[in-house]
Amino acid sequence: MRELEYPFDSEYLLKKRRTIKKNLLAREGHLIEKRIAVLGGSTTHDVTAMLELFLLNQGIRPAFYESEYGRFWQDAMFPDETLLSFHPDIIYIHTSSRNIQRFPAPGDDEGQVGVLLDQTFDHFRQMWESVEAKFGCPVIQNNFELPYVRLMGNREASDPSGRVNFVTRLNQRFYDYAQTHPHFYIQDILYLSSCYGLDRWADPFYWHMYKYALCVPAIPELAFNLANIIKSLLGKNQKALALDLDNTLWGGVVGDDGPEGLQMGPETSMGQVYTEFQSYLKSLKGLGILLNVNSKNDMENAMAGLNHPDCLLKPEDFLVIRANWENKDQNIRAIADTLNILPESIVFVDDNPAEREIVRNRFPEMTVPEMDSPEHYMKIIDRSGFFEVTTFSEDDRKRNEMYRENAQRASLQASFADYEDYLKSLEMEAVIRGFEPVLYDRITQLTNKSNQFNLTTRRYTQTEIEEAAADERVIDLYGRLEDKFGDNGVVTVVIGRQEGDTVHILLWLMSCRVLKRGMEQAMMDELVRICRGRGVNRIVGYYYPTAKNAMVKEFYRQMEFEKTEEDAQGNTVWQLCPEAYVYQNNVIKVVSEDDKR
Repeated sequence: MRELEYPFDSEYLLKKRRTIKKNLLAREGHLIEKRIAVLGGSTTHDVTAMLELFLLNQGIRPAFYESEYGRFWQDAMFPDETLLSFHPDIIYIHTSSRNIQRFPAPGDDEGQVGVLLDQTFDHFRQMWESVEAKFGCPVIQNNFELPYVRLMGNREASDPSGRVNFVTRLNQRFYDYAQTHPHFYIQDILYLSSCYGLDRWADPFYWHMYKYALCVPAIPELAFNLANIIKSLLGKNQKALALDLDNTLWGGVVGDDGPEGLQMGPETSMGQVYTEFQSYLKSLKGLGILLNVNSKNDMENAMAGLNHPDCLLKPEDFLVIRANWENKDQNIRAIADTLNILPESIVFVDDNPAEREIVRNRFPEMTVPEMDSPEHYMKIIDRSGFFEVTTFSEDDRKRNEMYRENAQRASLQASFADYEDYLKSLEMEAVIRGFEPVLYDRITQLTNKSNQFNLTTRRYTQTEIEEAAADERVIDLYGRLEDKFGDNGVVTVVIGRQEGDTVHILLWLMSCRVLKRGMEQAMMDELVRICRGRGVNRIVGYYYPTAKNAMVKEFYRQMEFEKTEEDAQGNTVWQLCPEAYVYQNNVIKVVSEDDKR
């Protein structure tokens, strides 16, 4: 919904939130339901109301538990039956500098301040550890905004007894804790309040009148930022950028002005603006964001611009370059097909409002930000949170390389008349094993990202993955695939629960970049082998349809299952006798981790 995209009108959202919520709930599409406990050190009602809108816009339907005013610590340490029975999927602890119980007194020495700093940090640490022990779910915690006033003026920042100094050191303790606790995430309200303006953000009127830790007009900013963290945790980030060239990546029109007439580089102020934007995009590539070109241009002119000496982004920085005179929505579809991702995983960036509107109309679920002036391009993409990082794995770092290797595989496939001969030529090897602690983070990430090949659409927290790995009734498998072009990383996950002589497949998902390469069959073979060893007589699989996973509707039939049930919504149940199954994989060599060493 356009009203909920950055930059939004906060006053309008606060005023029209009920109407907006009604419209969001009326939209078609599958919603992920999540329970979020909000433990507040101040009033939180409008925070949850705004958060609900932004999450619904991301396809997430939240149910909330809200602590009573100021009881965040008590609820975390001594939760009542209502909170315990709520079973939150995520806990958000909403605090501010007003929840710091004691600050140093002017003139306190380093020793006195150090003791107070330890006591204050321990107060929060005990709360986090209690939450982890009782609920085992991700925790999002605010850092602290700077104090509203400075007793010592500028000396507050450097003097050990200064409140600014104390808040800065306490925040660093929070960051250090986050580095060693993978389920703990910081919401950076220090940055938000700085951007918004501390005088407005911390206006005392809203505290004394309503006990809000920030001004009410800033609440949508807080909620939007928080929603970005939550949607990232739930695998709702975008994966790629499709970038226009003329007046987007550089100033000017390469076909009219020639490469020598383009604005980029250090010589002019506007050239510096475009260069800074290119530098930002190149940094996004380092996070694993897939860069692509979608430009109305002759390919020769596009390449001349990209090869300009002052252009920081070169042709090799892009996975797909579509420079032609076709409609840009057609190019978006071609880019998505080439990368084997959904169009809504792409952010389309174009300075032309007409082009943006065409793409929006063709792909309503796709993200198309408003790009006003070049000076704001970087800010719009950055503040929109399209690529919010909550975890950053080696697979993320290597994503561009993996997709480039996929292009090499596709090129090789074109030279083979027989598909099985092509698969054998890839010289594929797979590791298929039970979940391992070193991979819990990646496995969790995969369960929250895969949409097209996810038979039951279940999402797992890392705690749930760890519990599955420890449960003797559960068959847990991950698959890692590599071939002569490179390592694809962990690409598939299966979770099944044994009940008597039956195994129920609770989760089966696979990364789309390795579809139809035989990994499905290799995983099925391993699952059957384990089931036979356990004396299982029946494997039951489930398919729950969504707008995105229609491609696996008949997956179980292809794996030799028989359909036993189907309801009006298209949910189906399938079963297989392991003893009757004929092993199918003949193109992938499955090895153990020890064999690979």
